[in-house]
Amino acid sequence: MAFDWQPVWLTLKLAGVTTLLLLIIGTPIAWWLAHTRTWYKQAVAAVVALPLVLPPTVLGFYLLIMLAPDGPVGRLTQTLGLGTLPFTFEGLVFASMLYSLPFVVQPLQNAFEALGPRPVEVAATLRASPWDRFMTVVIPLARPGFLTAAVLSFAHTVGEFGVVLMIGGNIPGETRVLSVAIYDLVETLEYGQAHLLAAGMLAFSFLVLMSVYLVNGRLTRSHQP
Repeated sequence: MAFDWQPVWLTLKLAGVTTLLLLIIGTPIAWWLAHTRTWYKQAVAAVVALPLVLPPTVLGFYLLIMLAPDGPVGRLTQTLGLGTLPFTFEGLVFASMLYSLPFVVQPLQNAFEALGPRPVEVAATLRASPWDRFMTVVIPLARPGFLTAAVLSFAHTVGEFGVVLMIGGNIPGETRVLSVAIYDLVETLEYGQAHLLAAGMLAFSFLVLMSVYLVNGRLTRSHQP
């Protein structure tokens, strides 16, 4: 039987799109959490971190209710002419963003908090605008945090199973990602292909984590006096 590469490419596409969108959305959330002193900060942080402790099937179940045609998000998307999101690639992206959100927000929040106010205050005295301060001071200094957030989000999305199965199902070429493909192969006793995909994911996960540790170690050493 010929090897089916479609789940591999679909998984990489899902992880890439999810990571890009999460960096755009998660950065302001992390910046706000790192600097706000409002009384409800901890409640927001807890909501962001919920996917770390919730079973994926619980999150997938409530997402399915929200995204269904009669759910609040489902009604909104239909009103906007976007149809419904369950069992589509777009639905997988939406679910993956919620499921991987803490893997982006928490490393960025830690990086922003570690900077302290001094670098931004110095840039402000040089009349740099808030945007310039963030782009030319904060982002370069918080580069290890951005790298960690991007890699963890990508790797976590690649390894998703429960959420993507409940929201996307198992539609070849549309929602059949790697983790679902492995499950399907095991169910049909095709252990050879299942082992090939599983071993590939294991090697990928190890290389990703090793890369993060090595790059962050070099960046940390380069910033030391």
